[in-house]
Amino acid sequence: MDSSSQREEKRTALYDLHLALGAKLVPFAGYLMPVQYSEGILAEHLHTRTGAGLFDVSHMGQLVISGEGVAEALEKLVPVELSSMEINRQTYAVFTNDQGGISDDLIITRWREDCFFLVVNAACKERDIAHLQNNLPGFDITCLDDRCLLALQGPAARSVLAGLAPDALELVFMTGCQASIDNLDCYITCSGYTGEDGFEISLPALGAETLARRLLSFQQVKPVGLGARDSLRLEAGLCLYGHDLDETTTPVQASLLWSISESRRANGRKAGNFPGADVIFKEIEKGAARKRIGLAVEGRAPVREGAALVDQQGNQVGAVTSGGFAPALEAPVAMGYVSSQFAAAGTSLRALVRGKQRPVRVTKMPFVPQRYFRG
Repeated sequence: MDSSSQREEKRTALYDLHLALGAKLVPFAGYLMPVQYSEGILAEHLHTRTGAGLFDVSHMGQLVISGEGVAEALEKLVPVELSSMEINRQTYAVFTNDQGGISDDLIITRWREDCFFLVVNAACKERDIAHLQNNLPGFDITCLDDRCLLALQGPAARSVLAGLAPDALELVFMTGCQASIDNLDCYITCSGYTGEDGFEISLPALGAETLARRLLSFQQVKPVGLGARDSLRLEAGLCLYGHDLDETTTPVQASLLWSISESRRANGRKAGNFPGADVIFKEIEKGAARKRIGLAVEGRAPVREGAALVDQQGNQVGAVTSGGFAPALEAPVAMGYVSSQFAAAGTSLRALVRGKQRPVRVTKMPFVPQRYFRG
């Protein structure tokens, strides 16, 4: 979900721990973040798929919005029905602009009847806060700068958390609960951005290193950096904001139609009343000019972001927005956008890499099956 920025780099509460663990730190979205640890991206990626990876995602923005009628007010900014959401339920959402483009993607959790918890992308955090303040006057909007966010992801995550927060074992995908771990006030959700079962833990920054070390004391858990986070989300067919999503891309073009609640669509009982609704409804009815697609790449070398996609006659029909080697498949994969007539699974195209044409084939996503726990 993130993109880098050029601001002065901040440090998360786990900065010293990252150094102690041998992390390679790089500037990312205004923070110094670990891109990998001593075992490397490949090992971290595969361990997350077989054990449990611990990610520091404290650079993400954690916001709380509260006030009477906040659900209806927030619905004017996102094409999601929030009024009927149950307490401790989550939903994926997008902020849209007047042209129907995506200004950020985020996760919204209903904490109480008139209180919502939002997790937004780090690079968009300041812009999102301003957007909320400008459009939700009279509501209390708080940025939880004193809290960290840890992600424990992988098939062993549930057994690891069992002894620390038993209530979390009742969670299914996209639900959350309050919990106390070693006297730390935590909010735990069954969510993440790897395609695996797992949890995200919001907790006070002062206790973050203690909990991180506690989790790393389990044999099944290893630290994982942003490099493997990126390859994991790509395998899972998940978008990265600033690359696969931006302000010129609509949810329909991004193959995120499922992120628009049925009730908010043209014939729904709460149709429209969010930015760019008319543009989006027109694309739903008549089709979008371009679509996000997955690509299987012939050979072993990855096709990276920015590579042009051409048809059999050499005409450019799109471009790659994310690409890399998929460790779980032992093969390169990519995603990108093409003119809609080339978006059908099985379509043969070519990617231009250093002046040479590489055969690619449109394929369905995710590339690796998602294993979210749905009960």
